[in-house]
Amino acid sequence: MKKLRWVADAGSWDVDVSTPATLDGIAKPIPDGCGLPLGLSRGLTLSRPKQLDFFHRFMALPLVPSYAGSPESGGDGLTLQRVITLPFGENWFATILGQINIQKLLSAVKEGQKQNPMEPIGPKTFWRSLSDKSLYALNFCSEFLITPSSSLLLSSEIHNDSKGRWSKALFHYKFPLHNLLLEMTWPKLFIDKAGTYWEVPMSMAVDIASVPSDSGLSYHLCVDHASGLPKQHGGVEVCSMPPGFPFLSCIKAACSFKRNVDIWRKKDGKLKMIQPYDVFLTEPHIEASARIGGILKGYFGGSSTMARLKEMLKSKDLGFLAKRRNSLLSVDAFASLSCTLQYGNFQRLFLDLTRLSACAEISSGASLVSGVAHLLDDFYKKKQIDMEAMCVVFPDIVFSFQQQIVGPFSFRVDSTVTLDPRYGSCVPRVSDSVYALEYALQVLGSAKAVAWYSTKQREAMIELRFFEH
Repeated sequence: MKKLRWVADAGSWDVDVSTPATLDGIAKPIPDGCGLPLGLSRGLTLSRPKQLDFFHRFMALPLVPSYAGSPESGGDGLTLQRVITLPFGENWFATILGQINIQKLLSAVKEGQKQNPMEPIGPKTFWRSLSDKSLYALNFCSEFLITPSSSLLLSSEIHNDSKGRWSKALFHYKFPLHNLLLEMTWPKLFIDKAGTYWEVPMSMAVDIASVPSDSGLSYHLCVDHASGLPKQHGGVEVCSMPPGFPFLSCIKAACSFKRNVDIWRKKDGKLKMIQPYDVFLTEPHIEASARIGGILKGYFGGSSTMARLKEMLKSKDLGFLAKRRNSLLSVDAFASLSCTLQYGNFQRLFLDLTRLSACAEISSGASLVSGVAHLLDDFYKKKQIDMEAMCVVFPDIVFSFQQQIVGPFSFRVDSTVTLDPRYGSCVPRVSDSVYALEYALQVLGSAKAVAWYSTKQREAMIELRFFEH
């Protein structure tokens, strides 16, 4: 799952994550006040219907599978998706996306067999089970290219089960140096740091960000508004609501400076007259990158939400100001340090690409200072080390390894290493891993089809991605 922009974009915290839990394949991280700060570059990916249309037309996949967790935990299990494109012109892309739940279908067949044990399992049994509308979900999507720089997306999902109907309106305008997004979704799917999905009845957002660059200054402004009481996705109540959620309105402004340094780069050694599988992965190199920035957050909500946020932010943010009973203002800092090593030119048939990356993220400078002060106080007073303070000081580290197998195929794994206070030791543990098989689309320069599996979410998905390095 993850944010699927991998370690190279580890500084972009608030990028929407990919998930097969909904037909549009998107969930948003919960802005819980103490967790991940505002992302500095919004993820602009192809819509899910356009991805499926590409798989059908150019990769000979008539049905695209996905896995959204086991049905026992509230997921859909194994599903198959198919999209039908409606020809309405060059500036209007309209689709109907259909999904069938395979595990529910097999359960319906078994249930029918129990009711009629003398009837053998055959085409009639499957046809009778296929008539059950609860096995299906539909997505109607229209994308309008208003101008070469602006587009409007309207979509609606229909689920014949407890999920009901999902709708979205998204306007995107691309300025020369900025990206503007206006979004309205009802309901909206969020995900917290523990990996639990939450549904908010209605969510609106205005998002403007500078175009990301390899080095230099970046800034981002986002205004979110939500209404209604959130509920856990899938109808399975297994955990309490995260702190600071739900919120009514949230304003975030972030600014950061990034610097890339080439420690070593080899520009010769490429094969002549042979196109690489990916034009951005043709030079062996060792590169380091550092980012530092600050974020200002303002919250406006109900009294109960503000009370929880105030108590939580007193020890975590550098600044804290509540002007009114139901409003709150905070400021914090964040930083990240990453290093990437690549060997090979990704041109030869076998083992011509090996990439290893590591990124350490400090999502809250105030939490780091508070944790260090707590540990120094325990050391001075000869107390036992506080594991929660140690976990706050230890940064989240993401390791990524990619290895070409043969031709355009490569294997990739991303793992997040953290300290967990539940284990009561200072030994880092892998909290999440994403395994992926990538197929580089050589004719497009830098594009890939990715089949990934998340061990934490127990989700699997096939996606199409362009120019993400």
